[in-house]
Amino acid sequence: MSAYPTLPGSAASVTVFASPTSWIESAALDQCRQVAALPGMVHVAGMPDLHPGKGAPIGAAMTSTVLYPLLVGSDIGCGIAVFPIRLKRAVPERLAARFPDLDRALDPERDADDPAWAVVEGDVPAGHLDGLGTVGRGNHFVELARIGTVLDPSHARRLGLDAGDLVLVVHSGSRGLGERILREHTEVHGAGPAPDPAAYLARHDAAVRWGALNRRVLAARVAYALGVQPSAPVVDQCHNLVEVRDGHYLHRKGAAPGDGRDVLVAGTRGTPSYLVAAHAGPQANHSVAHGAGRKMSRADALRRGRAKHTVEELRRTALGSVVVCGERQLLFEEAPTAYKRIEQVIGDLVDHGLATPVATTVPLVTYKTPDAGTGSRPDRRRGRR
Repeated sequence: MSAYPTLPGSAASVTVFASPTSWIESAALDQCRQVAALPGMVHVAGMPDLHPGKGAPIGAAMTSTVLYPLLVGSDIGCGIAVFPIRLKRAVPERLAARFPDLDRALDPERDADDPAWAVVEGDVPAGHLDGLGTVGRGNHFVELARIGTVLDPSHARRLGLDAGDLVLVVHSGSRGLGERILREHTEVHGAGPAPDPAAYLARHDAAVRWGALNRRVLAARVAYALGVQPSAPVVDQCHNLVEVRDGHYLHRKGAAPGDGRDVLVAGTRGTPSYLVAAHAGPQANHSVAHGAGRKMSRADALRRGRAKHTVEELRRTALGSVVVCGERQLLFEEAPTAYKRIEQVIGDLVDHGLATPVATTVPLVTYKTPDAGTGSRPDRRRGRR
């Protein structure tokens, strides 16, 4: 464990739950120290997927007596859900061709008969229909995966999962809703705290509910396109949010709730992901990692990827899975080599007593954007973490 001392003039401590061999950029550590120096900060916990973000580190859980919207970011409600799906055969190439256009939002009038509307119970949070049923850009994805190695059979059985089962993994958030909430705050208050925490939390909570609904709609759209009935998620944890806990504001930016929750820690398009049982305590701000974490900026990944990979190499992974992505730049930005080793991240969580691995999920089809030639026009808004 790497622990950084209290900064001068601040009562906040910084602890990074990573081994000496883990890749942690100095810029991310600097951002942790900068956050720790903010008025009212109590403790900053960095996860093993820690990396620099816009204004605040990604892969961090931060407690304070003051609510800072910037520490949650623009994609309020972003999270990862796991949905069981029953298919008779899982041939990646055939199934990839059947994925719907998840850049095309559901429209209440045009798509009134779409069966995916059935998962919408009551009113859509904040009345925000723009982007509903879309996955977004950045690191967001919808993935058909197979349960690989079961590492904790009893826990897997409690979740109703077994080796060989198929699941849909959905990583998406509140799309434009969270971005609008942050923008309206920063236009007036910049990086400062929320002057009316209750008012911010009311809008924030609606965005969190919207993100969870969007993941269900996405899963339903894919399930119906593949010819099966959708199911309820067995795991659904948000990793961009703030909660009131023990009288403090606990901000999570790219960190999943780790207090007795089941969490899917996302790998890359070419590696397994890990379903874990999280049991993180107060020193980790009751949080765990949410993914492998970037080790390259998008610009570096694009430059290095173009020199090292072809587009076809990135569309067919070493695992034999298929990546559906019609945007070449995004393929390079999201290449597996742009991320840290997921095994190292999981190892650090285990070594620090934050989580117990339950099972791996192995990608079969990963959807990022509509494939080239579908005739759809991608929504250029980028998903943010």
